[in-house]
Amino acid sequence: MNSINSYIKNNKQRFLDELVDLLKIPSISADKAYKKDVLNTADFVLESLKKAGCDQVEMCETPGYPIIYGEKIIDKDLPTILVYGHYDVQPADPIELWSSPPFEPVIKKTEIHPEGAIFARGSCDDKGQMYMHVKALEYMTSTGNLPCNVKFMIEGEEEVGSESLAWFVPRNKEKLANDVILISDTGMIANDIPSITTGLRGLSYVEVEVTGPNRDLHSGLYGGAVANPINILTKMIASLHDENNRITIPGFYDNVEDLSTEERAEMSKAPFSLENYKKSIAIGDVYGEEGYSTNERNAIRPTLDVNGIWGGYIGEGAKTVIASKAYAKISMRLVPNQDWKEITELFKNHFESIAPKAVSVKVTPHHGGQGYVTPIDNIAYQAASKAYETTFGKTPIPQRSGGSIPIVALFEQELKSKTILMGFGLNSDAIHSPNEHFGVWNYLKGIETIPYFYTYFTDLHQQQ
Repeated sequence: MNSINSYIKNNKQRFLDELVDLLKIPSISADKAYKKDVLNTADFVLESLKKAGCDQVEMCETPGYPIIYGEKIIDKDLPTILVYGHYDVQPADPIELWSSPPFEPVIKKTEIHPEGAIFARGSCDDKGQMYMHVKALEYMTSTGNLPCNVKFMIEGEEEVGSESLAWFVPRNKEKLANDVILISDTGMIANDIPSITTGLRGLSYVEVEVTGPNRDLHSGLYGGAVANPINILTKMIASLHDENNRITIPGFYDNVEDLSTEERAEMSKAPFSLENYKKSIAIGDVYGEEGYSTNERNAIRPTLDVNGIWGGYIGEGAKTVIASKAYAKISMRLVPNQDWKEITELFKNHFESIAPKAVSVKVTPHHGGQGYVTPIDNIAYQAASKAYETTFGKTPIPQRSGGSIPIVALFEQELKSKTILMGFGLNSDAIHSPNEHFGVWNYLKGIETIPYFYTYFTDLHQQQ
């Protein structure tokens, strides 16, 4: 398959230009103001799959944004790989912190990406990584190197909980039947240290509202006599962690698996520089649950974080009021065996119970999903490992990720398929943050590596 390198070299600029065009469309699924843009992105993906060589491509309607399905079936006796990705992106706020407009992609050299990185919202999460698979298919179909069947399922609601996907999958089991699911919505340790993600955390996302008086009050006339919802909310949130940074919600840790000393020792072998980690995000020291390392805290331990908090007057100048309401958005990253619906209910009951009588509390669940661990003793992992070895020249390290892809557990439940997570992004790519970017080298390396996975998986599958 040496021709893959020549193919990439000859088509490099076109591959980049096409991705830039895709990144220009602000497909923000969380904001209804961008509905037309999200739908335009779906059209773009549909046309791209057609051009890449899919024989059948369709826009599948759902209660929300459409799912783009495509397939190339060459022989029903050969294995089938189902590729999953998403075409929606996170909001770009705060816009003023971007060094260039989030939907006007530019390629700039960085210390980590000397060959350049594409700066744009969605470049790494997940448009750039999803589009690697489209271009890998193009190579395999145009050169006659496709060794098995392939299906694509690209959705537009991953960043808001994948509700329509959860509706779609159980209704289309036969259409989606496969031997393995392939996803690139994760990362790797470094460009010279390839890794394969073997675990994902689950997620519970809620919004809380604390209400005090029936209107904003003059802070001089009422201050000290009436509960201030902002003060109350901050106290309630502060109480959700103890002095060791453990979460105080009763029952929260009941199903958390404690990894063995041996497993933790294996995890610690992954290359990691604490000083470089702190330097990369400009912090004086790390912070988290007592008794665990930084890599353990963000991979095998559950967390609770405030993602946004607001209330009262935040405009220019002063306005002396006691706000009627205060709000916060809170996410909990969960580990395997923690059920997100159960955790959401535990949070709701606890948060309501700690509120003083002077205020009322409303907890609104938004979305969530289960955690997932994929075994490393199956042929999918072996094929992925061999693919990385071929293109990187070294064996990849298995590692658990702190992120969440809630639908992975759904896939196993409904489709009875294992998922392999071949990510090519880096932690420094600033996904969900201002100045998100994706290395040009990483983008092209993904296109180079993916076809090898198809070949090795097919070979191992036929040997079984």
